[in-house]
Amino acid sequence: MGLTHLDPDGNARMVDVGHKPSTLREATASGRIEMRPETLAHILAGDLPKGDVLAAARIAGIQAAKQTSALIPLCHPIALTRVAVDVRPAPPGDGPRALIVTATAGTNGPTGVEMEALTAVSVALLTLYDMAKAIDRGMRITAIELESKSGGASGEWRRVDAPGAAGRADAP
Repeated sequence: MGLTHLDPDGNARMVDVGHKPSTLREATASGRIEMRPETLAHILAGDLPKGDVLAAARIAGIQAAKQTSALIPLCHPIALTRVAVDVRPAPPGDGPRALIVTATAGTNGPTGVEMEALTAVSVALLTLYDMAKAIDRGMRITAIELESKSGGASGEWRRVDAPGAAGRADAP
C-alpha cells in the first residue's frame, strides 16, 4: 500500500475523500504524563493556583479535537459528532505516578477521526503540564498512541498487548 498523502510525483497532497461513503467512525487514543507523587496529590486535590487542572485539560482536549485540521496540514475538516476526554490516575503499580488521558472522537463522514483523538490527547497532556509546571517542571509526557478505530473501508482496528512480548502487537 502506498502513502495516500503523496501524489504520483511524490508531492504532498490532501487525499480526495469525495467519493467515499459516509459511515460512522470512531477512534480512541491515550497518553500519560508522569510526575512526582506530590504533584499528583495537588492535582487531584484541586489546590493548584491555576484552578481545576483536570477540567481545564478535558476542555482543552475537546477544543483541540475540533481544531485538528487547522493544526495538522493535510487533515480534512471533520464534522465531529462526539469528543470525550477522560483524565484519571494511573493504577497503582503501573510505573511512576501518572495521569492517563483517554480521548474518543466520533463522526459520520467519509474519513476517520484518528488524528482528532490523538490531537485531543496531546493537547490535554500539554495542558496538564502547563497547569502544574510551577511545582514540577520534570513531568514527562509519554505513550501517546492510537488505541482503537472503527468504521470506514478498513473496519475495526485495536491495539492489544502481546503476552510475553517486549512491545505491542496490532490486531485487526
